[in-house]
Amino acid sequence: MRSPVDELIKKHVKLTHTDMMKVVSHVQREIDDWIINTLMIEGCDVPFKYKRKKIYRDIKGQMVNMTYYPAKENVAGMEIEVMNVVRIRMS
Repeated sequence: MRSPVDELIKKHVKLTHTDMMKVVSHVQREIDDWIINTLMIEGCDVPFKYKRKKIYRDIKGQMVNMTYYPAKENVAGMEIEVMNVVRIRMS
Protein backbone atom coordinates (compact mmCIF):
# COMPACT_ATOMS: atom_id res chain seq x y z
CA MET A 1 0.00 0.00 0.00
CA ARG A 2 1.35 3.42 -0.96
CA SER A 3 1.50 6.33 1.44
CA PRO A 4 -0.02 9.74 0.59
CA VAL A 5 3.51 11.13 0.22
CA ASP A 6 4.40 8.50 -2.40
CA GLU A 7 1.29 9.43 -4.37
CA LEU A 8 2.14 13.15 -4.27
CA ILE A 9 5.75 12.61 -5.34
CA LYS A 10 4.66 10.32 -8.19
CA LYS A 11 2.26 12.99 -9.53
CA HIS A 12 4.56 15.99 -9.03
CA VAL A 13 8.19 15.43 -9.98
CA LYS A 14 9.57 18.62 -8.32
CA LEU A 15 8.31 17.66 -4.85
CA THR A 16 10.83 16.56 -2.23
CA HIS A 17 10.06 14.69 0.99
CA THR A 18 12.36 14.77 4.00
CA ASP A 19 11.90 13.07 7.37
CA MET A 20 13.18 14.01 10.84
CA MET A 21 14.10 17.67 10.21
CA LYS A 22 14.65 19.77 13.36
CA VAL A 23 12.92 23.16 13.44
CA VAL A 24 15.24 25.86 14.86
CA SER A 25 12.93 28.85 14.23
CA HIS A 26 9.16 29.20 13.69
CA VAL A 27 7.60 32.61 12.91
CA GLN A 28 3.90 33.27 12.24
CA ARG A 29 2.56 36.51 10.78
CA GLU A 30 -0.80 37.59 9.40
CA ILE A 31 -1.18 38.71 5.79
CA ASP A 32 -4.76 39.38 4.67
CA ASP A 33 -6.87 36.42 5.88
CA TRP A 34 -3.92 34.01 6.06
CA ILE A 35 -1.31 33.19 8.70
CA ILE A 36 2.07 32.78 6.97
CA ASN A 37 4.35 30.32 8.78
CA THR A 38 8.10 30.46 8.16
CA LEU A 39 10.38 27.71 9.42
CA MET A 40 14.14 27.54 9.54
CA ILE A 41 15.54 24.02 9.62
CA GLU A 42 18.78 22.91 11.25
CA GLY A 43 21.58 22.70 8.68
CA CYS A 44 19.60 24.52 5.96
CA ASP A 45 19.88 28.20 4.98
CA VAL A 46 16.62 28.38 3.03
CA PRO A 47 13.29 29.31 4.71
CA PHE A 48 10.37 26.89 4.48
CA LYS A 49 6.98 28.64 4.13
CA TYR A 50 3.35 27.56 4.32
CA LYS A 51 -0.08 29.14 4.91
CA ARG A 52 -2.80 28.34 7.42
CA LYS A 53 -6.14 29.97 8.20
CA LYS A 54 -5.53 29.93 11.99
CA ILE A 55 -2.54 30.48 14.28
CA TYR A 56 -0.78 27.21 15.04
CA ARG A 57 1.22 26.24 18.09
CA ASP A 58 4.93 27.00 18.09
CA ILE A 59 6.90 24.04 16.75
CA LYS A 60 10.39 25.35 17.50
CA GLY A 61 12.62 22.45 18.57
CA GLN A 62 10.28 19.80 17.13
CA MET A 63 11.20 17.15 14.57
CA VAL A 64 9.02 17.31 11.44
CA ASN A 65 8.45 15.42 8.19
CA MET A 66 7.86 17.77 5.25
CA THR A 67 6.97 17.57 1.60
CA TYR A 68 8.00 20.73 -0.28
CA TYR A 69 9.17 22.21 -3.58
CA PRO A 70 11.67 24.99 -4.37
CA ALA A 71 10.47 28.43 -5.44
CA LYS A 72 11.85 31.93 -5.87
CA GLU A 73 10.51 35.02 -4.11
CA ASN A 74 11.27 38.67 -4.85
CA VAL A 75 12.08 40.61 -1.66
CA ALA A 76 13.18 44.26 -1.88
CA GLY A 77 14.25 43.77 -5.49
CA MET A 78 16.35 40.70 -4.68
CA GLU A 79 15.40 37.20 -5.73
CA ILE A 80 15.71 34.65 -2.92
CA GLU A 81 15.09 30.91 -2.82
CA VAL A 82 12.34 29.56 -0.54
CA MET A 83 10.78 26.16 -0.05
CA ASN A 84 6.99 26.04 -0.28
CA VAL A 85 5.67 23.37 2.07
CA VAL A 86 2.86 21.19 0.75
CA ARG A 87 2.61 18.81 3.70
CA ILE A 88 4.02 18.97 7.23
CA ARG A 89 3.70 16.41 10.02
CA MET A 90 5.29 16.05 13.45
CA SER A 91 7.75 13.16 13.62
